[in-house]
Amino acid sequence: MADNNFEQDPPDTQVTSIQRTGFWVIVDDKEYFIDFEDYPDFKKATIAQIHSLRRSKGGLHWDELDVDIEIEALKHPEQYPLIFKR
Repeated sequence: MADNNFEQDPPDTQVTSIQRTGFWVIVDDKEYFIDFEDYPDFKKATIAQIHSLRRSKGGLHWDELDVDIEIEALKHPEQYPLIFKR
């Protein structure tokens, strides 16, 4: 049974570069930097885990890492000042 909260193979969403401090992702033809300091669950993630994102309604999801990021938080980080902590 398909999960209707996720889009299948979104062509407009992909990781473009991984650096020491974070990674770049393209969403709807816009590129955003996801900093490991702001999203610490990615610090110890493998390259394959970072690349395995799926588009969800209103955001991005990484199954293996159980991480979700809202697109609005990438577009307007000043409106989302809290840093994620487990």
